[in-house]
Amino acid sequence: MKKTASVLALAALCAVQFSCGPKAGVQGKTSLKTFEEQKSYMMGVDIASNIKSLKTDVDFDALVQGLGDVIKERPMLIEKPTLDSIRQVFTMQLREQQMAGMKEASEKNAKEGDAFLAANKTKPGVVTTASGLQYVVEKMGSGPKPKATDKVKVNYEGTLIDGKIFDSSIKRGQPAEFQVNGVIPGWTEALQLMPVGSKFKLFVPSNLAYGDHGAGPEIGPGAMLIFEVELLSIEK
Repeated sequence: MKKTASVLALAALCAVQFSCGPKAGVQGKTSLKTFEEQKSYMMGVDIASNIKSLKTDVDFDALVQGLGDVIKERPMLIEKPTLDSIRQVFTMQLREQQMAGMKEASEKNAKEGDAFLAANKTKPGVVTTASGLQYVVEKMGSGPKPKATDKVKVNYEGTLIDGKIFDSSIKRGQPAEFQVNGVIPGWTEALQLMPVGSKFKLFVPSNLAYGDHGAGPEIGPGAMLIFEVELLSIEK
């Protein structure tokens, strides 16, 4: 697992400055005046942040012992083949933990999304298609409708249920261009319903967006998404 390897590599670098570590019950340094001290502290903070992100219990004394043994080239307490086996087990545990977390988040987000869509479809002006996509026509254009293979230019803004913006061509001040069938299914369907010059508000179920995997740090697994989309043109 790349994340595990990066944490271990970072830990080895940081150990240069604190291979023995502060004794139990001792606070350690209270001021950092030289660049070497500040650099070492920064590396320690990075190690701690990365290890905490793994959400696993850590024996600090054993951790520092391992750092010191490698950097100071002391005899290892555990032989390399055994270390490799431990690493494989730990990596598997992390993967299982991550998958369980994603499943829990996906179920929670899907439940919230379903409740939102169920209430939303009863509101005036909301159209629900056979796929489950919902949209509101804010402005109906008079131009042609794009085909799945067409390239289009749009302005858009995407938000989560709570209103948090996760992407916006409007804020960037630059419309986006892409092929209609090269985006999420909810967009591919909606764009083919929009004559050029139209502006729709889309309510996209998770299965027509990024599904159980989500996308990046802001779009969680199972999340439904809301978009304001204005179709500016069909590009040649």
